[in-house]
Formats: sequence, C-alpha cells, structure tokens
Amino acid sequence: MRYAIYYTPSIHDPLSVAAASWLGRNVYSGEAIEPPSIPGFSLQEIAFHTAIPRRYGFHGAIKAPFRLNPDETEASLLKFMMQFASAATPFEIPRLEVARLGNFYGLMPSVECAEMNYLAASVVEAFDRFRAPLSEAEIERDSDSLTAPQFANLYRWGCPYVMDEFRFHMMLTGALNPSVRPRFEAALRDYFEPFLIEPVKVSSLALFIEPEPGAPLRVHSQHPLGKLSAHQLAARRSAQPGAAPQIAAEHLAARTVRLQAR
Repeated sequence: MRYAIYYTPSIHDPLSVAAASWLGRNVYSGEAIEPPSIPGFSLQEIAFHTAIPRRYGFHGAIKAPFRLNPDETEASLLKFMMQFASAATPFEIPRLEVARLGNFYGLMPSVECAEMNYLAASVVEAFDRFRAPLSEAEIERDSDSLTAPQFANLYRWGCPYVMDEFRFHMMLTGALNPSVRPRFEAALRDYFEPFLIEPVKVSSLALFIEPEPGAPLRVHSQHPLGKLSAHQLAARRSAQPGAAPQIAAEHLAARTVRLQAR
C-alpha cells in the first residue's frame, strides 16, 4: 500500500463533480462514471486519453505516493496529519485555468500562488519521516531525463518535482500527441471554464491510498485546514434556512472523515 497527500475539492463541489465525469471515476467512492458527451469526441477517445489521470483521481499533488516508513503506522500518520492540518491556514487560489504542462493538460493557477507553494513545501518536509526511503534501483529507474535539481529532490525527498521544482496542477489528460492537442484544449476549455469563474478554496488536505501497485487511488480521509471552531463558525454563517441538507452537511464536515469506497 502507498499513501499520498493531495488537494482535491470536497465531494459535492461542482468542480469535483465535473472532473469526476470528465475522468470517468469518482475519487471518493471509486465508482466509474460515464464520460460527458463532448461534440467531436467519442466516449472511447476520451476514456483512452484520460486513463492515467483517471487512476490517480482528480487532485493536485502535494506529496507524491510513498510507502510507509516501517517505524510509523497508519494511525500515527493520521494523527500527525490532523495536527498539521489544524495548524495550517486555509487560503484561495484566485483562479484556475486550463493549461498545458509538458505533453498533458490540466488545471493550473493563472498566476503563481505563493500560499500553495508554501503549503506544498511544508507538507513535503513535515511528512518526510513517514516516507520509506527509495531503493537505489527506484532512484535509478526514475532519474532518466531529470535535471540536477530534480535528481537532488528525488534523492532527498523521494520526488523530483518538489520545492523549487513544484508546479501545482490538477491533471486532466495523459500525454497527448501534438496532432490532437488543439482539439482537447478547446474541449477542456468549453467544458471546465464555467466551473473556474470563482476562486478555488483550499480548505482541506486529503490523504489518498493506493491499495496495491497499479490500483486506482482514492480518498482515504479529508482533513480541514485550520481550527475546528473556525470551520464550525463558517458553517453556521453559511447555513441558510431551508438549505439543502447535503450542502449544510458539507460545510459542517469540519472533522476528519474516513471515506470508504462504496
């Protein structure tokens, strides 16, 4: 089993719902979802080009998947994650946009988000004691085409793309051939831009699990950032008479919730 620390919106957030449909899987329940009908695309074409992000689920990577250090337990990891999250400060990404990173497309901040960069670096450093060290074979296997700083990160932190090499993104496709990139970029913008009008609230961190090598990752538990009392106050202020129960419940979920696959 491997663990990972990611950001993902709450289960009822419209962006979560839209991304689950695009990727064909709900990262909370693990259930398969039929992709949306996109003009000019077959369901098979979308499914093929979303296979990799579908396995990982809709997320922004903070700490890449890692095996648990033999000196630690899942219980100690969860306890520390609750403590870390309660001491962190929620913030907003002013705007996400569809963008290309290398050969794939995803959602990225339209301008650099210093708060996210700080949170990511803090998580990588604080949780490093829970990570089992990579073997020399794993380091050699993953070191092809890395720059010197990326290789140093791989050796020190178990992932090349951390600290100064970190770029927050939420992957929506696998690697795309240049011939199909314009079609996918246009489709992604048409599909996702209605959900990217408002700032994105980063108010929790999620612990993901990979039950076995190659298995789809899913949310194990979600941990609100900041003190519980602040979340409860925000919930009371946002709750309106006659509001749908599921919305009130979402705001009131200011506790660690263990989310089992349904």
